[in-house]
Amino acid sequence: MDKNNSQTFNNKKEQERQALHAAIWKAANDLRGSVDGWDFKNYVLGFLFYRFISENLSIYINIQQCKAGEKNFDYAKISDKTAKLAKEDIVNEKGFFILPSELFENIRRKSAHDDNLNETLSKVFKNIENSAKGASSENDLQGLFDDIDINSNKLGSTVKKRNEKLVKLINAIADFKLGDYNDNTIDIFGDAYEFLMTMYAANAGKSGGEFFTPQEVSELLAKITLAGKTEVNKVYDPACGSGSLLLKFAKILGKENVRNGFYGQEINITTYNLCRINMFLHDINYESFDIAHGDTLTDPKHWDDEPFEAIVTNPPYSIKWDGDDNPILINDPRFTPAGVLAPKSKADLAFVMHCLSWLATNGTAAIVEFPGVLYRGGAEQKIRKYLIDNNFIDTIIQLPPDLFFGTTIATCIIALKKNKTDNKTLFIDASAEFTRGGNKNKLTQINQNKILQAFTERKNKKHFAKLVGNADIETNDYNLSVSSYVEQEDTREVVDIIKLNAQIKQIVARENELRKEIDKIVADIEANA
Repeated sequence: MDKNNSQTFNNKKEQERQALHAAIWKAANDLRGSVDGWDFKNYVLGFLFYRFISENLSIYINIQQCKAGEKNFDYAKISDKTAKLAKEDIVNEKGFFILPSELFENIRRKSAHDDNLNETLSKVFKNIENSAKGASSENDLQGLFDDIDINSNKLGSTVKKRNEKLVKLINAIADFKLGDYNDNTIDIFGDAYEFLMTMYAANAGKSGGEFFTPQEVSELLAKITLAGKTEVNKVYDPACGSGSLLLKFAKILGKENVRNGFYGQEINITTYNLCRINMFLHDINYESFDIAHGDTLTDPKHWDDEPFEAIVTNPPYSIKWDGDDNPILINDPRFTPAGVLAPKSKADLAFVMHCLSWLATNGTAAIVEFPGVLYRGGAEQKIRKYLIDNNFIDTIIQLPPDLFFGTTIATCIIALKKNKTDNKTLFIDASAEFTRGGNKNKLTQINQNKILQAFTERKNKKHFAKLVGNADIETNDYNLSVSSYVEQEDTREVVDIIKLNAQIKQIVARENELRKEIDKIVADIEANA
């Protein structure tokens, strides 16, 4: 992309982002004072999902009918009775079904005059979920609208007031300028989610980093696992949140080049629902993803699907887990090779061991961690010893501070491989690779490219990258802190002492001359007084 086209692309991207943010802000103002921001997020994303799947289904059916010769066919205008004739085929293809009368655009058109709008919407959402009953997509649709409480008192103390809020919300969502979803230069859903997080995470007292990884960090993680590849078999995130990391593979490779699908597990029920919604919103069909609910460390759901060629994750930092209190975990094949379990108070390296266990021999895992895992002693040091002695750690990347929601601490990336061609570990100090954007630091494309170039070249670069033999790491007690191996550039001004002393000598001499002249002037004044 040449410079002019790149600038045009960036301008369009920023215009789309600003327009989306303005629309979200308008929706926020419409509900201000009645719905807590954190709850509001669920309403906006839920109705955005409802609008999208309505439009997505209509477009799909209209295209099929056009191919069959009905050039002016419009699914939104046919009768429910007629539509039901094709329900089974549509569910088999799309995974769900929506009656024409229950499409977003038709509900919106009638909403202002529907005194029972809350009941109407409850019925619509239930019908969408039930449309998959008995089909292979049933689990993918089940509970998707659970976080949208249409009858909540938070929307208003009476049915009338709640319906008034719902009408405003529906109209606000309808005003979002989405165009052709696949042609947008920004990730509409991801960007909406990120903006909502920045608006409300701090005020709601929740850690945004627990739910969302900034898009540029997601992109970097995906590119690390894809270095030298144009396609992968399966991608996996054991702590997938809303799915932003997984979906970067669809953006970078194209979803068709993730041959056997997107896999993830999430312990938080709200973000588990958001992740499934996110898959649909990115037009990833139900048979192409398998998102599970539960605790990955104690109850992993994808034993029959591993190994995975690409694993990316930003697991929760230093959470508590059962550890060696649980005899099942002591004998779990994911953890036993290290000979010790991660501490009960810090499960960080348990996620690393899980990812390593499920990583394909030709694959790469990229895991975001807090720096403490790189140098703390005890069980964590023993796990690092296992990882280094068996040559599983490919690269450690120190990231800049203040990238993630909910924390300003500088994080790091641990990249794992099982098929390394050398017995060395690469350390990259990217702590200065950022641009300040708003109230957070951001990784620009230039920053990402510099990191990725060092990752792929695997060479020493003064003050930035150092390739260290694993024997040297052993000598250093398996300390993996980047600062222990990459010498930071000394930015202090170099002072020439000899030159400085000469300048000081000149200043002192000049000062003495001035004192003599001042003393002479004072003496003359006193003599003439």
